[in-house]
Amino acid sequence: MPSTNPYIFREYDIRGLVDTDLTNQTVEYIGRAFAVYCIDKGVRKISIGGDVRLSTNRFIDILCNAVADAGINVVNIGVVPTPVSYFSLFHLDVGGMIMVTASHNPAEFNGFKLGVGKTTIYGKEIQEIYKIIESGHFITGKKGSIERHDLIPDYCSFLRSKFSFKKRLKIVIDAGNGTGALFAARLFREFGHEVHELYCTVDGRFPNHHPDPTVEKNVQDLIARVQEVNADFGVGLDGDSDRIGVIDDEGKMIYGDYLLLIYALDLLRERPGAKVIFEVKCSQALTEEIERFGGVPIMWKTGHSLLKDKMHETGALIAGEMSGHMFFSDRYFGYDDAIYAALRLMEIIDKRNEKLSAIRKALPVYFSTPEIRVECANDAEKFVIAKKAVEYFSTHYTTITTDGVRILFGDGWGLIRSSNTQPILVLRFEAKSQQRLAEIKALVTEKLKDFGTVRI
Repeated sequence: MPSTNPYIFREYDIRGLVDTDLTNQTVEYIGRAFAVYCIDKGVRKISIGGDVRLSTNRFIDILCNAVADAGINVVNIGVVPTPVSYFSLFHLDVGGMIMVTASHNPAEFNGFKLGVGKTTIYGKEIQEIYKIIESGHFITGKKGSIERHDLIPDYCSFLRSKFSFKKRLKIVIDAGNGTGALFAARLFREFGHEVHELYCTVDGRFPNHHPDPTVEKNVQDLIARVQEVNADFGVGLDGDSDRIGVIDDEGKMIYGDYLLLIYALDLLRERPGAKVIFEVKCSQALTEEIERFGGVPIMWKTGHSLLKDKMHETGALIAGEMSGHMFFSDRYFGYDDAIYAALRLMEIIDKRNEKLSAIRKALPVYFSTPEIRVECANDAEKFVIAKKAVEYFSTHYTTITTDGVRILFGDGWGLIRSSNTQPILVLRFEAKSQQRLAEIKALVTEKLKDFGTVRI
């Protein structure tokens, strides 16, 4: 019976260390198990693509052969950003997809995002892949076809049909040596913009900085270049180009929640009453401003697959996360795409004829902490502490318990939630002054220590 590390099967994807967790045999098992899962869902043709990591092409080949051996036809779309892999679900005659990627994880990792129908699978569905592997009940000896299709020209052509600009913007793009380096700078130039490149050569070792543009230390070079060339803004892409980081014309980082607010308020000018989804770590400013502009704010659980599901359920036109995942159903397909998000931001600046810094400064000012990750002894302890926190704070304060517990103080809030993937608790705090922020943080963290052993 096949055996593999169960901990690589996470809430939203499969992810692990190359040649330790993800051996060639393990990757073959994942392909065979996903083929069984697809056949059970009536899927007979899928796309397979991957990011720029050094192991990706090897894994693509293994997956193509394993899936085809189960009788499923495969379209190998090669090395592409994750959004291009998602695009295949809408543009090609396929009923599912595998994207080989570890997103913004370090170079020694890789992983797999799996899709059936028009969206990714997650949670219990990911665990079902593991159960099929453990059962060893694979389908073999069939003869599915394998064809190659270069989907990037189709994707770029689609985006060119959706945007036009009156102004020539000056943009700095930091692709972080990831998939955005394949074509993003060229695409932006095709719209007539002046584009300055940072790390726009493909290198799966990510030698210049960790490929996560939502962490300030990773965008210092981008900030410097924006200021050096007096750019209208800078855009950073993560390793597989589904998460965006933005630096305004003054060199200030615009965090994911405020970036979502910029998109949402622009949308509400044209689509009053639109629903906007954001996750529990996001600023109170979203609720206040979306309501003020006539929209419907919906706070939901953290996780790109969960937000996509909630968008489908509610008919929301836009959603976003602190982590830089931005989802547009308005004029797009509802999945997270940092390249598309960058174009939407260019459109806002072009249309408003304002500096991005001016747009940012018009938003409400709150003081907040970054995401604070608190280590627990193990997953079991994490869940015990989180449960006690929910029970205590819900009894003594006004709270939101959509995902963990968000404690509302009127002039600020604190959040405690369990990580979906690690033995840690995630905390974040926000208030209308630095002093009040410190008070709320101290109150919540001191009480948290009563519920178990935590390393704060």
